[in-house]
Amino acid sequence: MIPRTYGRVGEPVRFKGTAYDFGHCITAVEFSLDDGEHWTRYDTPNTNDYQNVTWTFDYTPEEPGFYILRVRSVNDAGEASPESAFAELEVSA
Repeated sequence: MIPRTYGRVGEPVRFKGTAYDFGHCITAVEFSLDDGEHWTRYDTPNTNDYQNVTWTFDYTPEEPGFYILRVRSVNDAGEASPESAFAELEVSA
């Protein structure tokens, strides 16, 4: 089941999650609100190959509607997660 969050226009919404890649360090977490066409990257320095990375992403919707946030991690080999995680956001006026 994909988690669904509810929000209002102009009010920040916080998403939280955990990234891990057994045997590799997570060097970044990337987020997309346009079905993976563009990704916003946040580097995660000073991680190691046995550490989960807890992330947060704040988004303030400007218009009502239904959004899907895609999230993926990037490891120290430069490889992005083969499949992104999803979170749904339903925004009212």
